[in-house]
Amino acid sequence: MQTYSCELVTPVSARSAHQFASESCQYMSSFIAKKLDIYRLQPHSQNMGTAAKIPARSHHVMRLVRQRIERGGERLWRFEDFRDLRFSAVAQALSRLTREGAIERLSKGVYYRNRETVFGKSRPNPAAIRNLAARRKTLFPSGIAAANLLGFTTQMPKQGEIATSALSLPRKLVGNDTLIHTRRPEAWASLSETNGALLDFLRQGGKFSELSQEDTIRKLSALLSEQGRLNRLLKVADSEPPRVRAMLGAMGERLGINRRTLQRLRASLNPFSRFDFGMLGALPNAGAWQAKEKR
Repeated sequence: MQTYSCELVTPVSARSAHQFASESCQYMSSFIAKKLDIYRLQPHSQNMGTAAKIPARSHHVMRLVRQRIERGGERLWRFEDFRDLRFSAVAQALSRLTREGAIERLSKGVYYRNRETVFGKSRPNPAAIRNLAARRKTLFPSGIAAANLLGFTTQMPKQGEIATSALSLPRKLVGNDTLIHTRRPEAWASLSETNGALLDFLRQGGKFSELSQEDTIRKLSALLSEQGRLNRLLKVADSEPPRVRAMLGAMGERLGINRRTLQRLRASLNPFSRFDFGMLGALPNAGAWQAKEKR
């Protein structure tokens, strides 16, 4: 910015000099102030259009999200249900609706629209919650639930019991009373629910079976003999504890799997270890697969 001086360059009377200097300084101050005002206004005037458009778009998305949730009734909502709308605006809309109490946040990206009942506000359907959690991380029945699914018991667990490869699961998704076994191998992600239940059953040594040892082994043999099932389990055997690998080896030998696979399983075991086979201790070849001797 240029600088200006209020000094006089020609001699004039003292009164004239004072008047001229005062008028010059007033003029230059007014000029500079006007320039500064224009400079300050320019950025604001350039952004006014953008600032006005952003809230308008957000309000539009908020209105659409609210309408869909109100029309949808009682159900679960995820970000994927609004994939046709701008993500950031949807996130803001869902956060605002949560603060208003219109919906409840169950976990990251999962919301629930309840309804009023004679007993108070409704709660999410447990089966729907588990199915939703299963989409995010593979879930498998465990313990009595696994044995029930496979037909080894008619007992129903008093509380839910699941196994997952996740490090943790949101309690609001699986229920506060559910017993969760975390850190199952990532290889389980390729398994069906039944195959995951079979590996869990072996990990438990078949202890939840209501059948006799002989009938338990007979039923397990039938399950493993189904088309390609044993081979699928053997593909993930390396990620299982040594005891499970030993039991799979004993069952595989009983069912006639190829020698090379048996040798690989046997080589993966510490020859000095002994394993508790539980119900499978009645297998004729259990000792050859390092099962502990019965007492």
